[in-house]
Amino acid sequence: MINEGGLIANALAQLQPFRRRGAEVIVVDGGSDDGTAEAAVGRADRVIVAPRGRALQMNAGAQAASGDILLFLHVDSRLPADADGLIRDGLLRTGSCWGRFDIRIESTHPLVRLIGWFMNRRSRLTGIATGDQGIFVRRAAFVACGGYPPIALMEDIALSRTLKKLGRPLCLRECIVTSGRRWERHGAWRVMIMMWRLRLAYFAGADPARLAAIYERKA
Repeated sequence: MINEGGLIANALAQLQPFRRRGAEVIVVDGGSDDGTAEAAVGRADRVIVAPRGRALQMNAGAQAASGDILLFLHVDSRLPADADGLIRDGLLRTGSCWGRFDIRIESTHPLVRLIGWFMNRRSRLTGIATGDQGIFVRRAAFVACGGYPPIALMEDIALSRTLKKLGRPLCLRECIVTSGRRWERHGAWRVMIMMWRLRLAYFAGADPARLAAIYERKA
């Protein structure tokens, strides 16, 4: 994350019950200049600064973590209250080494809510998860896959494709709730079409750095 000073305190407050049950919370800042990292101190087990970029930051967090199961969570997303137990019990029950939650996008716009439903259906059909869905993975599998590839965009898609070689994901029906701010700010149809175009271009072999530049420019 970067420059999320307005969200970080509340996001970490929601994670305190998990900490009390033994989960380790690590905040990875990409060089914010709005006091994000400072606001996280005391609310997380560790606050580290890494080179900017989602893949680089998440890999840094994984390296700093001590647990057997890693969960990657966006700052504007909220986990189900019993997420830790759902992950642990689900992986044990199914023998899966990775998975994700269903997603519910928080918005008053009916199209945005429908997009969340389609994301869940697509994920079940393809075995591909996005970062918004709260990807979790056993450390051994994450290390075996080499972590997130250091690309500028689509790192979640790339990791999912690699993890699929180890097995299908555990798709938990309990919902992670994520903010619809991006969709509402830029227009639901506009964002949906842009993301599909970028994803299709990536699958066709386009350079993720070029796609990231397009994403930044249009967003």
